[in-house]
Amino acid sequence: MSAISLYAHTASADLSAKVAASQALLQQAVAEFQPLTQASSLGVEDMVITELLHQAGVLQAPSLSVFVLDTGKLHAETLALIGQIEARYGKTLDLYRPDAAAAQAFVAANGEDAMYKSIELRKACCDIRKMVPLAQALEGKKAWITGLRREQSNARAEVPDVDRSGERAKVNPLANWTLGDVWRFIELHGVPYNPLHDQFFPSIGCAPCTRAVTLGEDFRSGRWWWEQESAKECGLHVDHGEEAAPASSIIPIRPVNA
Repeated sequence: MSAISLYAHTASADLSAKVAASQALLQQAVAEFQPLTQASSLGVEDMVITELLHQAGVLQAPSLSVFVLDTGKLHAETLALIGQIEARYGKTLDLYRPDAAAAQAFVAANGEDAMYKSIELRKACCDIRKMVPLAQALEGKKAWITGLRREQSNARAEVPDVDRSGERAKVNPLANWTLGDVWRFIELHGVPYNPLHDQFFPSIGCAPCTRAVTLGEDFRSGRWWWEQESAKECGLHVDHGEEAAPASSIIPIRPVNA
């Protein structure tokens, strides 16, 4: 059973109004925040946002970039979407990965399975593979666009459309969308998505930290499933951490360009 057949029929009756509001928000963000960037995990929400940017006529704006954190632990299915996005939209994605020496030293000291040994080690792995690259990706940006939805978890239940509380604004165009809304939009516009979603992976991160879920489980229960709910964030969307990671050891895979 595909994710579309499972969820698209549960879309909100006012989805078209939500789409219009999200496009207007993105147009406003591109006009107000220069430069800004979309943080794409290549998950279904971020695929929707890239399409919304395209439909809103702002994806090719010189001040807008789209970046991916290639952690070195992503599924092959996830990485395959990069070429699909670039071919569909004619937009080159900016790819960032962790410093190879730092990642290798961490594995040598703690093992490939370090993330399962303690929350501290798991978060240290996230710092090397996500937080440090994130700092470089956001350097100099006035705002970033994310796929956060209030429905995703208790920790995200109060996500605003635009969060201006940090060093840079965070724009959340899908904040009030439901999972059904996301999948109905995918269906309507033929947006490519990760085939792992059809294998009951609603939230996809690094391969060692992501598993399939069963019907009825929380959307994010397949992420860091061995940890308590309160710990289930990597730091990308935690206020005290997202601005603090150093950027000095980042190696971009490609030159950063819009």
